[in-house]
Amino acid sequence: MVSPYDLSVPGGVQGQVTGLTAALRTLGHDVVVLAPGRPGSEDAAGVRRLGRAFGVRANGSVAPVTLSPWAAVRAGAAVRDPGIDVVHIHEPLAPVLPYGCLVASRHPIVGTFHRNGSSPLYRAMAPAVRWVARRLAARCAVSESARDNVAPTSRAEFEVLFNGIDIDRYAHAAPAAKTGPTVLFVGRHEQRKGLGVLLEAWTRVETPATLWIVGEGPETDELRGRFAASAHLEWLGAISEGEKAARLAAADVFCAPSVGGESFGVVLLEAMAARCALLASDIDGYRAAAGTHARLVPPGDSGALAVAIDEMLGDAAAGAGRSGVDALDAAFRHAERWSMQRLAMRYVEIYERVLADPPARATPGPQVA
Repeated sequence: MVSPYDLSVPGGVQGQVTGLTAALRTLGHDVVVLAPGRPGSEDAAGVRRLGRAFGVRANGSVAPVTLSPWAAVRAGAAVRDPGIDVVHIHEPLAPVLPYGCLVASRHPIVGTFHRNGSSPLYRAMAPAVRWVARRLAARCAVSESARDNVAPTSRAEFEVLFNGIDIDRYAHAAPAAKTGPTVLFVGRHEQRKGLGVLLEAWTRVETPATLWIVGEGPETDELRGRFAASAHLEWLGAISEGEKAARLAAADVFCAPSVGGESFGVVLLEAMAARCALLASDIDGYRAAAGTHARLVPPGDSGALAVAIDEMLGDAAAGAGRSGVDALDAAFRHAERWSMQRLAMRYVEIYERVLADPPARATPGPQVA
């Protein structure tokens, strides 16, 4: 399993790599993970850290990748191990570990594409993108929008799968303590996640309630300076997965106000698994994840967001009756379809297929023409 991103930094791809690895191991498979890291970061069991990770701006976010050619060489050497059956690369077009594996591997390679949003760079590097696609025995995308981002340039076929979640962690979490109606935000503090939009909306919310803000990022200091902590606004910083589950189980509303750039909404599924009412921006990735089980508002519209928060908190205070319970149960059943165990079994089917199909094993080589 190859991650181009530092696994010690929270992120969607990183969460999928670690979760999928754990699920595959419970199914009896031996998984070794290659990933970059930061000095002083601890390596999890079965993770080999290759290269120092640096923050590189991409897709409206900051990607913790290594740019070391030596790290790519080491990754290539690692995947030549004759004991390996399949190499699974997440974000094969991200620098630089994937390229070492793509050039060196003699084993079938499965690639999973996560990135959403149009990419002029892909079009500019079209020959290289097509070479990467040819090197993959199977090409997967976490959503239709992620597929549509790369498929036209690569001129290749993709299987659309999904991002998985640990259903049991959220379904059985003990709720965190709270003092009254509560709204929860979880995400990196950067422009595309829409935290600034939510905080502007919070100044207009009329219902007495508390907003929990989880995460950190490049906008944290600026936003905390504008929106100071108070009895109704708590900045929680980075928290563990266990505490996140407890906060989701306790919150009345989970708010995902991203303005774009989301290929899927894993945290939306986590909220539904915790039976938390869901409020999200009306963007492709979130519609794909939530289906009909979320209230959607126009991205970037703080006024509409404030109105929706007030109405949803009002429903929660009223108990929302049997229909409200039924809606949360339906959302939970929807989330179950995206369990990490189901995703792992889908990938095992793909691994077995590429191992049984010798023509799928492309000849390694750096040609990009």
